[in-house]
Amino acid sequence: MITPPKVCIHSDVFLEHLFHSEEKPSTLRLAMKKFFCYTTVFNAIELFSIAETQKEIQKIDDAMSAMKLLGLNAKNSKRYGTLLAENGTMQRFNLLIAGLCLESKLPIITSRPKEFRNVEHLHIIPASFVRKFETAEEILKASRK
Repeated sequence: MITPPKVCIHSDVFLEHLFHSEEKPSTLRLAMKKFFCYTTVFNAIELFSIAETQKEIQKIDDAMSAMKLLGLNAKNSKRYGTLLAENGTMQRFNLLIAGLCLESKLPIITSRPKEFRNVEHLHIIPASFVRKFETAEEILKASRK
């Protein structure tokens, strides 16, 4: 069995799946069929901070239960300090998420690629590519152009 490529799923893809998905299947479900998906502790914190009811908390828990959660390793604090210094205007959660993606060598799937464009060496996959292309390989190739 061939292991699918690994990616990190950003909060916006979860939110679309949980609350705003007009198209079925959602981008998150499609990504999970094509990739081995991760998310970060910072995405989890962000999502749980938005939840207003126990039902919403459970929906977030259920969506995240099918993937691995990346956490911060203190040994890389210098790298994160550099990221913060170089990208002072960027939202801090996004910067920490980007740092975990860099640390783990994972591309990030997001509907908001502009929020990450200044992070050097971060491979950004626009969420629209997950629906547009059939395979993970096609998605990865198109997002590198």
